Amino acid sequence: MRNPTWNKFAYLLAVVALLAALVAGGSVSASAQSASYGGAVFQPPPPPPKKAKIVRGKAIAPRNAPGRVRRVIKAANRIVRKPYKWGGGHGAFEAGVLDSGYDCSGAVSYALRGGRFLRSPLPSGPMMRWGRRGPGRWITVYAHSGHAYLVVAGLRFDTSMRDPNAPGPRSGPRWSKKLRRSAAFIPRHPKRY
Repeated sequence: MRNPTWNKFAYLLAVVALLAALVAGGSVSASAQSASYGGAVFQPPPPPPKKAKIVRGKAIAPRNAPGRVRRVIKAANRIVRKPYKWGGGHGAFEAGVLDSGYDCSGAVSYALRGGRFLRSPLPSGPMMRWGRRGPGRWITVYAHSGHAYLVVAGLRFDTSMRDPNAPGPRSGPRWSKKLRRSAAFIPRHPKRY
């Protein structure tokens, strides 16, 4: 049988250690957050040199945006009112025609293809290893094994968590001013962007 005095002492010791760690810099909460996402910590993209705007559901690239960034935005705008379709955008990618709908990684792949950053579509899992580590200056892909979205010139292009006033069907790729904050996503970016 366990000694009740010893259990109280062990509990008190654990509480004191936790308080000391919190006073020392709050590393306990960061460690707990990192552990729950396999060591990942949310990295927001840096503010772009100039932010894009949304007009009637479509993104307008800033004047100083590089050509490839403008082409990513232009490609994404072509599919912005398409509905969500699981597997959408992967089969039609090679043919160069629009699909009837797009899933998250199909939409991100199509947009990146517009800027000549991809030759073939990628599912969301492999997007976790695509390009360079960390957020980019103009373009950041956020991916985990079950979802991916894109931030271009400060706007989020995503098939979920959209702005309430976004036009078109309730699902599918849309531009949003609001960024997601989740440590579950791995940020990647194309070289020099």
